[in-house]
Amino acid sequence: MQIKNNTFLVAGGGSGLGAATVRALSEGGANVVIADINKDTGAALAAELGTECRFIQTNVSDEAQVQAAVSLAVSEFGTLNGAINCAGIGVAEKTVGRDGPHSLGSFKKVIEVNLIGTFNVIRLAAAQMAGQQPNDAGERGVIINTASIAAYDGQIGQAAYSASKGGIVGMTLPIARDLSRLGIRVVTIAPGLFDTPLLAGLPEDVKKVLGSQVPFPPRLGRPSEYASLACHIIENEMLNGEVIRLDGALRMPPK
Repeated sequence: MQIKNNTFLVAGGGSGLGAATVRALSEGGANVVIADINKDTGAALAAELGTECRFIQTNVSDEAQVQAAVSLAVSEFGTLNGAINCAGIGVAEKTVGRDGPHSLGSFKKVIEVNLIGTFNVIRLAAAQMAGQQPNDAGERGVIINTASIAAYDGQIGQAAYSASKGGIVGMTLPIARDLSRLGIRVVTIAPGLFDTPLLAGLPEDVKKVLGSQVPFPPRLGRPSEYASLACHIIENEMLNGEVIRLDGALRMPPK
């Protein structure tokens, strides 16, 4: 799948890993639709990148809003060739803490956004791609999801987050198999510790301590490194049904 002159939907594209991916795709000559719940950051990025980029305010767990984002890509650029799922939230809450049991509401919310939201984008984007003409290699589209090493190395207080990301890991292969007959690839990236808005509120010295836990390179990951891998996945048609850890060999301790 070529990046240039193709159209990609980036869910959660207004900041962090998503914004870096939007920039990389735009620099590669793609048309990009930013689907993000944050209107200010998403609209500002679209305005900065110009005529080949559009923004639509989107809650990824809402069927109508995601369908509107898919439809915008088609109405503006004529096709949808890829979808990258970067939208996500997290909570830090123990199963049983000082105030009692884990809030069921917060657990449901994390699952709704991270896991159900990811699947919502996958199914609606894939439905659009399925009706399009394949390229010379038989590809109709590529879908990239964002899990986390917390799917494997979940820490204390990460039950909800780890469950949501573990679900993304678990559904990668069956969805890739489902969509293989349509020429649609599905790959998931599982990042480690990255310098994103989730860590933005931490002091610099704390970020350095976190980064020093990474075997090599001993630092936080850069969003541009995630974006670089996403672009490679798009262009490498043999990558399919796989989860790729992007973590500098980090294995998270309990806390």
